[in-house]
Amino acid sequence: MGSTAVVLTITILLVFLFLKVPVFISVLAGSATYFFMTGGTLTRMLGQRVISGAESIPLLAIPFFVCAGVFMNYSGVTKRVMGFCNVLTGRMSGGLAQVNILLSTLMGGLSGSNLADAAMESKMLVPEMVKNGFNLSFSTVITAMSSMITPLIPPGIAMILYGSITGVSIGKIFVSGIGAGLLLCAALMIVTAILSKKRGYKPLRTEKLTRKEILPALKEAFFPLCLPIIIIGGIRLGIFTPTEAGSVAIIYSLILGIAYKELTWDYIVKGLKETVATTASIMLIVAAASAFAWVLTRERIPQEFTQFMLTNIHSKNLFLIVVILFLIFVGMFIEGNAALIVLVPLLYPVAKAFGVDDIHFAMVYIFTMACGGVTPPMGTLIFVTCGVTGCKIKDFIKESVPFYFLLFICMLLIAFVPAISIGLVNLIY
Repeated sequence: MGSTAVVLTITILLVFLFLKVPVFISVLAGSATYFFMTGGTLTRMLGQRVISGAESIPLLAIPFFVCAGVFMNYSGVTKRVMGFCNVLTGRMSGGLAQVNILLSTLMGGLSGSNLADAAMESKMLVPEMVKNGFNLSFSTVITAMSSMITPLIPPGIAMILYGSITGVSIGKIFVSGIGAGLLLCAALMIVTAILSKKRGYKPLRTEKLTRKEILPALKEAFFPLCLPIIIIGGIRLGIFTPTEAGSVAIIYSLILGIAYKELTWDYIVKGLKETVATTASIMLIVAAASAFAWVLTRERIPQEFTQFMLTNIHSKNLFLIVVILFLIFVGMFIEGNAALIVLVPLLYPVAKAFGVDDIHFAMVYIFTMACGGVTPPMGTLIFVTCGVTGCKIKDFIKESVPFYFLLFICMLLIAFVPAISIGLVNLIY
């Protein structure tokens, strides 16, 4: 009965996901099937497993960082950081496209949400890019691709979820993400410069940058850019935990909003409503997936899966290649956080058995799943950016081809050059 119940559980979950039923309902429906089919006392445990899944203390960091990111957007931080990016990248080919990429990198340390970042930049930058002669599909692709950097730069929500599931230090995952985020940022800027030169997308300026121009822009953006340093430094020095860092980020964003005189009471109320809505959508998935993870554990599926992989794959490098290809495929159909909660309990023990470093594998997983946001047919970043800009999805996919090759190269670099993931971690810790 157990194996039949598990097969039916997974089948219902996948069918619902492909039918675009909300993720938490899909996962909960699959889990409920198992509990009801096995019957007895297990039927009464479904509610208990769902509730206990959302009661993890590290998960408190999610509403804190979401709230801090929302307040940052309402406190005038974004336009100050954008002004700084404008000054730094003005002479590069594809000026506004480079601003787009650098802004995502810097805002990643403030907002933590790639969808919020994509929506914001689609509204702010894409119309300006089109006005300055950029193709609409190119502008939309740049916005979506650069938004992938956000979950890699601390405090990404995927990092918090991964750490809470595996018990790996969230602080170390935060530091590891800086290396992967900067790699993607640099790679995107190089490819964008090459494509912009070919297409005649001109820089914003031709004259050299002077100290008189850079100092005012740096002064405006200085305090917002200090937040990631405060978070990483505070966690490393033991001043606060990653969870407490979220509350520090909220206080810091409120202080900036008040200092800039832009965060009004109406914006605070609106920001709190957005925080509740965003957090609820994430936590519903976490709670439902907790019940599903319990089903997998009870049926010893992680152990069996580990044994199967160890029997059939005899090389750590081959394992990493198989994982990357598998996650690319999964990411094409399933939302990143939902897949993370379901797949990490399966893949993490196998990675440990092969001797892959905990932090290294975390970054391989998070980066590869982040790529799912821009891969058809279910890439969430594609729908968000195209929905805001009005770009056709077929045009988006056609324009994305050189960037897909770039992402695959970055995946391989992160997988097979561990220093990118753990170099900075070893230096700081």
